[in-house]
Amino acid sequence: MTGLPRWDPPLEPTPEEARDALRDELLRPEYRESDLLQRIRDWLAERFTGPTRTPDASGFAVAQSIASWVVLIVLVLVLAWLLSRARWSRSEAAARRSLFGEEVVSAADLRRRAEQALAEGRHADAVVDGYRALALRQIEVGVIEDVPGATAGEVARALAVELPGRGAEVLAVAHHFDEVMYGERPTDADRARGVLALDDELAAVR
Repeated sequence: MTGLPRWDPPLEPTPEEARDALRDELLRPEYRESDLLQRIRDWLAERFTGPTRTPDASGFAVAQSIASWVVLIVLVLVLAWLLSRARWSRSEAAARRSLFGEEVVSAADLRRRAEQALAEGRHADAVVDGYRALALRQIEVGVIEDVPGATAGEVARALAVELPGRGAEVLAVAHHFDEVMYGERPTDADRARGVLALDDELAAVR
């Protein structure tokens, strides 16, 4: 046992020794792997030149060029798909937020539904149908144009231009409509009555 080195306490390495040991470990050949792109190029080069022979310089250059183009095309296709998904998501969200959707109904019908909802204590439904009645009534009498797919905010901004004296109230009601309809925020009878009252006031102005 005389040939073995003797280890005396302390057995823990110093910070300098630990740093040197880590550097030596990371310098080992197995840690020096190529990046993903290079590995893809190497794989494609092997497919083109064959696994059993070493490709010459020109063959390897051609294989690398083809591999680079393949990677570039894949990246472009992925980017195009992501952009198309983003555009579709935006258009889908806009369609969901359309004020009237695909429902064919008159302002009078919406107003009756809002009043019935208010009487039954369904205040959220009263706010939603009340604002829809308000907006559709102003379209029916020609104050603003009928823009398919318009949102509550877009209708309110158009009304604020045509009726500047009531613009702030209309915008506030449209904002509350969005809160109730899409944000599922609670409302109450007073807010619902306020929407119906504003509908009456705008109708009287016209």
